[in-house]
Amino acid sequence: MKKYKETYMIGIDHGYENMKTANCCFQAGVTVYDKEPIFKDNLLVWNKKYYLIGAEHKEFSADKMLDEDYYVLTLAAIARELNIAKIYSADVLIAAGLPLTWVSEQREEFKQYLIKNETVDFNFKGKDYHIRIVGADVYPQGFAAIVNNLSDFSGVNMLCDIGNGTMNIMFVNDKKPDSRRCFTEKFGTHQCMLQIRENLMRIHHAEPPEEMITRILRFGTADIDGEYLKPLSKPRENM
Repeated sequence: MKKYKETYMIGIDHGYENMKTANCCFQAGVTVYDKEPIFKDNLLVWNKKYYLIGAEHKEFSADKMLDEDYYVLTLAAIARELNIAKIYSADVLIAAGLPLTWVSEQREEFKQYLIKNETVDFNFKGKDYHIRIVGADVYPQGFAAIVNNLSDFSGVNMLCDIGNGTMNIMFVNDKKPDSRRCFTEKFGTHQCMLQIRENLMRIHHAEPPEEMITRILRFGTADIDGEYLKPLSKPRENM
């Protein structure tokens, strides 16, 4: 989050697995209730609805504007960033991203989706927020990681941004992005998850929960029987 004059600029990566900001990362899941739920961790209250944030990740959809979920996740991301600075009323400019080859067609629609309400009053994790969304800019996903260092990319280079639902590929030739060689593949870590489940079902006739597979992928181990863990763990060299 950066402040320019009286506006807070907040970058948000609207992933299929996780929502990311400069200082926060949380699972991109939304469960909506008409009445206050029993468990209130990560509860967001807006527009007379109750939203539990992060219960599970969203299913892949090429159109993130089909429902209110990513809008609610955006509010949660803004609240998390503002809360770090103990700010609860602010003017906000959103910087968001879309898959490389979808930007040209979806940029304006996604922008309008994010700024459809100029002022928003909501409660997140027991704290009230009043924000005014003064604008939104939409950029190609992954490009932000290299845009300030393009002068270092001499020769032929490839940027690869692997997410849960998509993989974005961009070629950078002699310090310039090649718009003719930008690709978005509907292939990401979720497909790896499905393959792991299929293999375990074939070998052990069992289907572990996704959270357990995620833990193994992240940390190399989990609290499960060694026979189930073996097919998921690659051999590690002695340090």
